[in-house]
Amino acid sequence: MSLLYIFDMDDVLYDFDWFARMTALSRVTGLPQEELRERLWNQGGEAAAEAGEYLSPEDYLLAFNEAIGFVLSEDDWLKARGGAMTPLPDSIAAVKRASELGQVTLLTNNGPLTSRHIRTLAPELVPVFGDHLFTSSDYGARKPDPRVFKAVLDRYGVAADDAFFADDLPENVAGAESCGITGHLFTEPRGLLEAVEAFAAARSVDGP
Repeated sequence: MSLLYIFDMDDVLYDFDWFARMTALSRVTGLPQEELRERLWNQGGEAAAEAGEYLSPEDYLLAFNEAIGFVLSEDDWLKARGGAMTPLPDSIAAVKRASELGQVTLLTNNGPLTSRHIRTLAPELVPVFGDHLFTSSDYGARKPDPRVFKAVLDRYGVAADDAFFADDLPENVAGAESCGITGHLFTEPRGLLEAVEAFAAARSVDGP
């Protein structure tokens, strides 16, 4: 029996300050934050990116720039994104413990530009996850769509009963649980570590 531990990134392994990102983008583009929100999120462009609807990071950045009416460089996009991220060491330690109990993998609702640069944006995760750092765009569906969870299970050849998923959003946890995956709603690192340990202990009892 091989256990699979699936982790969200933003607000689970990193404190993600969305307003800090918007402030940085506003400073570079000159657009008010509310206008950026309307053009990028309320019109669905970012959700489309997270669902894998852009074939490449270049296609995504072109659409991003068309949406805001400003030619933002890839470097400035990355600075705004990365500058809003602060690692949560105790959460990452829980992932390290999970890696001792099974396979760990990342599943974060993000698009192809984050996927390209995730090792730069989240360097603290590289020693723990290795090559298993994926965004939803890599799977062609975004949480809470059950298709993305099924795609993760298929990638690793693991049954839903042997998979654990942690996220800070109830709807994403519910999406995983609808596939038979054990879900954990993240609130703080201690609870995450306890849930990681409890899942392994339960599967040890239930397994062959």
